[in-house]
Formats: sequence, structure tokens, C-alpha cells
Amino acid sequence: MARSIVLGNGETLVALDKFGRVRDFYFPRIGLENQIGNKYLHKIGVLIGRRISWFGEDKNWDIKIKSEEDALISNIEACNKKLEIQINFKDLVHSQGNIFLRNIEIANNSKKNRQIKIYFTHKFKIGNSNGESTTFFDPKKHSIIHYKGQRVFMINGEMEGGPFTDYEIGSSSPILQKNDNRNKKNINYGKSESLIGFDGLYQPNESKKINYWIVGARSIPEAQNLNDLVFKETPEHIVKSTSLFWNDWVNKGDFNFHKLEPKVISLFKKSLMIIRSHVDKGGAIISSADSDTLNQGKDTYAYMWPRDAVFSAIALDKTGDNNVSKKFFEFCKTAINAEGYLMHKYLPDKSLGSSWHPYIEDGQYQLPIQEDETAVVVWALYEHYKIRHDIEFIESLYNELIEKTADFMVKHRDVQFKLPKSSYDLWEEKFGISTYTSSAVYGALMAAAEFSRLLGKVENAKLYKDTALEIKKGILNHLYDKSSCNFLKLMICHGNNYVEDKTIDISSVFGVFLFGVLPVNDIRLERAMNQTVGSLSNNIRGLGIARYFGDNYCKVQGNIPGNPWLISTLWFVQFLISKAQSEKEFSKIREYFDWVAKCAQASGILSQQLNPFNGEQVSISPLIWSHAEFVNTVIKYLERLEELGVCKIRKQ
Repeated sequence: MARSIVLGNGETLVALDKFGRVRDFYFPRIGLENQIGNKYLHKIGVLIGRRISWFGEDKNWDIKIKSEEDALISNIEACNKKLEIQINFKDLVHSQGNIFLRNIEIANNSKKNRQIKIYFTHKFKIGNSNGESTTFFDPKKHSIIHYKGQRVFMINGEMEGGPFTDYEIGSSSPILQKNDNRNKKNINYGKSESLIGFDGLYQPNESKKINYWIVGARSIPEAQNLNDLVFKETPEHIVKSTSLFWNDWVNKGDFNFHKLEPKVISLFKKSLMIIRSHVDKGGAIISSADSDTLNQGKDTYAYMWPRDAVFSAIALDKTGDNNVSKKFFEFCKTAINAEGYLMHKYLPDKSLGSSWHPYIEDGQYQLPIQEDETAVVVWALYEHYKIRHDIEFIESLYNELIEKTADFMVKHRDVQFKLPKSSYDLWEEKFGISTYTSSAVYGALMAAAEFSRLLGKVENAKLYKDTALEIKKGILNHLYDKSSCNFLKLMICHGNNYVEDKTIDISSVFGVFLFGVLPVNDIRLERAMNQTVGSLSNNIRGLGIARYFGDNYCKVQGNIPGNPWLISTLWFVQFLISKAQSEKEFSKIREYFDWVAKCAQASGILSQQLNPFNGEQVSISPLIWSHAEFVNTVIKYLERLEELGVCKIRKQ
């Protein structure tokens, strides 16, 4: 199930599903330990009379998931006409503390006096375990505590100033008991669950307010201190201060959104905040908090792929948050292999992530890497420098990141073609010499040459530039197919022979464009892009574009080249922006922005793929790469307008 809300502060990330239930709770590192995840969830139930109605199970609930415009705060409306009740939620993670807070208002829409109870259930897999945790009722703080080792979760709340009125602790799904509190279980060890409830007598059309929170800590005293902080600051103040924090953060760019629709501007800001929620305090930027792929027997997306993270770092850099990008590049500096390359993916603590890339294939040793992930980091560092001009920071990274990776890229080349040796393509599927990876290496070596020149390393500058130009020549001589006027997906090595893979793949032509192998007005580039887009948008509803012809990953059945990806579509828009000269061309570009905004959930969440026939979201959601490309594409639009003298990027 796709996530509809994500909330975070660099240590805690909470994800809610379309019913407003907590499905993921990462703490104390973003992407490292999901304290719920997989098949666990925190349920919400309402008891009126003898019947309890659970969100997501009772079909009479109409739940609308939205978010605040300028703050990483949810805005959820849950209405049950049959029960005559309305519940509104404002959810957040405190910007300064590991506190997940739900500000709730319950309205009795009946003309009768009624006793209404709302319940919240909790089931943790603390430290990714499946048991052996302890849950107990803390009478001093009137709270529930789940703990194992240095992971503690304290649950509390108040209703109109009073404490929660009911609780349960057990080893199976809580059952609402009607017996005396003296018979309640106050502690449980093993596979523990808990429940708290807020009970109130409501007059006709009366509303009551509830504040409910979970704090994450490394010890019980720390959790108790955070719990006390909620009472000291007050939940209302926490909501206000968190709102002010995000409002200031998301608007620091002060962009002039020339002729963009309000829904596009809204998605731009929400995308920025969603990206930021996936940034760990140590510099890692994970791809998605959505853990539902585990339910399909797969791994999650809670890893840092250097490639995905690069585009998020650039997006935040260009919108005024250079702290994230600097920490990201420092992360890469320490994660880099001794030989000068980055591996497939990483956990936020810099340990190696899971992979399906083997070290040996057909009896031959191979590096199990995607070389574009190494190259794109150096290329992106130069993009960072063009914005910040912080030469001292660049100098601090030169030896361990820039020079080491550049030297690897110079040496790690095919003898025959002078192109980068075979590695896995950016889609993680095929092993060969790909156009995209070769283009990324070209761009990286040109960046490394410029860094070397700036720092007075003349010999390195010449070596890196000469190698880059040699790779460019190899791309145009061996990866450009003159017969089809398009770029090869890759060349696959079989012994001493190479087989051309002519699959139409938008990454091939986009790589040539993005990394500057050919200028945007080159006829070869224009023909290849038009041919690629025509093929990959065939039989797809709307403006979406598949990533390559014959893509079967999560494919919806039908006569289509593959599901449209938001990334693929936005890549084409970036190409259109670079070529745009007239208002008519910019009008077409704005149509694409409107289309992307239409593809988003009401909360601003963008997925990886779309159903080609009805536009519904498919696969991982949110995908941070999708959000990053949207932000970067909007900024490219504004930069192009400034280049043409239409308007300034920022308000005057």
C-alpha cells in the first residue's frame, strides 16, 4: 500500500497510509531501523455503543489525506456518515525532538448525547526484531512504554487536558475489555502490543480535542524527558513552531514561479519537504520510506543509492539548503572504496546495502557496480560548486573523493573502445558498456579536470580532460547507431565479441544530453530524443513516457512499451526546456508540469510509475527520485526563462 504522508526531522521518519494509519516508523536513523514496517501497523478505531469501527476496515469511512501547503504537517479528514462522526488530524514530527504528535478533533454530528471512544493500537518490531521486547504501563507518567535495549517508545496523550482513559497491554491483538482496571495487564514481555483509548461524553454537534504522541528515545529517562517536554511546550505550541520552521525552510528560495499554476507550485514545495524528510542526519538520502515491498518477498527502498541521492542533493542545493548536499558528499567521501568506486547502495551508517549484482558471471570475475553511481557524484559536486563557489570545501574532498574516483575512471576502461568497462546499467538490470554510464563518466572527468585546474593540479587536469574527450569520441563512434539515428542502450561483452543492444531507452539519449556529450542543438541528439519519446509514449494515455521499450517491471498488461515513469517524462521536459525559445514552447512545458501535479496524491506524494491507462500510481510511493526530478525540472524552467531575459529566477 502506497504511503500518503511522510513526516520527518533527520532522526525520525513516520509514514502514514491512505487510511491515516502509521505504517513505518524509522528511528533513530532515517532508513536504518524501521520500528514498525512490513505487516505491522498502528490502527485507529472508534467505539460508539458496542460497535468498534476501524479505519481501513469499515468501508463507511471516507478518509481524505492532504497536507499543509507550506509545512510538513498532515491534514486528514475522516468522516463516517453512518456513525455521524467527523475526525480531523494534524500530524507532525517535531522539528527539534523525536516526537510524533497527532493533533485530533472529534465532532459528534449526531443530535443525541453519545459516549464516543477513540482507540490507538501499537505493535513494534523494535530494532527489526520480531519479539523479545517489553511493554508496560508507567503509572508515574500515565503512559505506555515499549522498549528493547537502547530503543524506547513512549505513548501518551490528553483529551481536553485530561489523561487517556483506557489502556491494554498484551501479546495478541488487543481486545476491548469491559472489566475493572484492577484486572488489566500492566506489563508484558515478548511479542507485545498495546492500546490506549480516549473516552468522552459528547453533546449534540459537540467537538473535543485530543493530543496523542509517541516519543522515540535511547533510554527510558530520555523518553520521559521528551514526554515532559510535550507538556511543557504544549502540543499547540509544538504544532505552531513546527509549522513556522517548515514555512521558513520551504520558502527560503523565494522563487518567481512564472506562470506556473498554484497546484504546480504547491507540489514543488511539498516535494522539497518530502525529500527533506528522507534525509538522515549523517548525510544519507534514502530512496523511499515505503516498506511494503517486504510484503512481496523483496527488500525495501530504504537505502541510499548514490545516483538517486545525487539528484535530491542538487534539488536541495538549488533551493537554498546546502547543508544536506555537503553532508551527502562527505558521506560519499568516507564510503568510497579504496580503489575509487562506490558500490550499489548503502545504509545510512555507511555499511554496504543488499545487492543482487554478482562478483562472478559465466566463470569470469566482474566488479558488481554501476559505474554511473560513482561518476554522477563527481559531476554533481561540480554542480554544487557552481552554486556555492566554496573552494575550501572542494579542496577538503579532492584527494579522497575527486582524485581517487577520477583515477579509477581513467583506468577502468575497455582497451578496444576506450570506453568505461562493462558495469550494470542505471536500471540495475544489464551488464555492459552503456551509453548512459559512458556519458556520466565523461561528465565526471570533465568536472574532475576543472576541479584540478582550480586547485592548480595541472597534470591531473590534462589527464582527466584528455580521457574525457577520448570517451566522448568512443561514445560517438561506437554507441551511436547511424542506421537508426539513435544511441545504443549498451554493448554486451561475450568473450572478445560485443553484441549491440539497440533497445530504445530514454536514459541513453538523456545521458548524452545531461552530461554534455553533445550540445542541445546537435541534430543527432534531437533526432534520437524525438525517436525515443515517440516510441516510449506509444499507446500510453496522457503525457507519460516509459523508461525503455519492453520494460516489464510492475507492468500493467496491454500493448504498451512499459509503464510511464515520472522520471522518464521529466527528463524529456528538461530537454524541451533547454531548447525552448518561445512562449508557445514554454506553454507546452507548463502542460507537463500540470500533468505531473495531476499524477500526485492530494498530499503531494509522487510514485515511481503510473498506470498507463488511468494514471493511478504504481509501485513505490513516495519515490524521492521522482520528487527530486520534479524540483530540478521546475528550477531548470526558471533558469531558462532568466537566460532568455523573460524574468528573474527569484522575486525582486
